[in-house]
Amino acid sequence: MVKWQTFALIVMSLLVGCVTVDESKNNVQKDPVAIAESRIELGLGYMKQGDYARAKQNFEKAIEHAPKYYRTELTLAYYYETVGDVKAAQHAYERATNAYPNNGTVLNNYGTFLCKKGDYKKAKHYFNQAIEQPFYYQVSSSYENAGLCALKANHLKKAEAYFVKALDHQPLRPNATIQLAAIEVKNHQLKEARLRLLAFNQRYGYQKASLRVLIDLESKAGNRAMVKKYQSLLSQ
Repeated sequence: MVKWQTFALIVMSLLVGCVTVDESKNNVQKDPVAIAESRIELGLGYMKQGDYARAKQNFEKAIEHAPKYYRTELTLAYYYETVGDVKAAQHAYERATNAYPNNGTVLNNYGTFLCKKGDYKKAKHYFNQAIEQPFYYQVSSSYENAGLCALKANHLKKAEAYFVKALDHQPLRPNATIQLAAIEVKNHQLKEARLRLLAFNQRYGYQKASLRVLIDLESKAGNRAMVKKYQSLLSQ
């Protein structure tokens, strides 16, 4: 099974830039959510640089400015998860889900956290809750995450169904495409997997993950020449 299993956390983008926060009187009159977003970006930048103390300080400042904004609680939960404080992360995610029970992003990210902990049944519940929310536009991410979680739980049929759903909402979504092709190879559905990977490579070019699945596929098909070709591409 291919090991490309990156969960989609859709609370934030890790942007590192020269972000500054103006604490002047004029700034106080601005939208508190905008100020919180500036603090969040700054904190994420510090996290990427490994300065977790300043990151936490900025996340806490974000909560001070916009305590009822869902991203402030989620970024703090992400911080605790990153530094390995699982208990604090759990509490932060629970606060977020209690405060925003109909927010698809909150539900998706809590499901991701639970799956990493190994609580697959509960994670599935939150992924499905996220998917059902109106005006939630990251449905493909939640289906993909549910599929990855099913894979971790060794539920291949459920994983396959979730990846199909993810691709229904976003055709050729990279992770879901690779994972579904790997399952098809495992199930000896070689024609389906080959066509899927052909379309993937036409769009994205050869990737390490797709080449590994192709090597497995052609090995099962007995195509030694193709195996050699893909192994050569992978080594490059």
